[in-house]
Amino acid sequence: MPIVRLGENESFENAMKKFKKQCEREGILTEVKKREQYDKPSVKKKKKSIAARKKALKKTSFRRER
Repeated sequence: MPIVRLGENESFENAMKKFKKQCEREGILTEVKKREQYDKPSVKKKKKSIAARKKALKKTSFRRER
């Protein structure tokens, strides 16, 4: 759980920036997005294979350009 302590002359905006940065580092937002919607195991597997295919294609196309 991110905790932000305010200094004497620190503004709310600065505290909010620190809080958001801590949340990002801890991966809270990505975890929330992951839990928003349930995906069946078959859908997860399909997404994973599509992502791997895209990554492989991107890797080979990058090498050709050089």
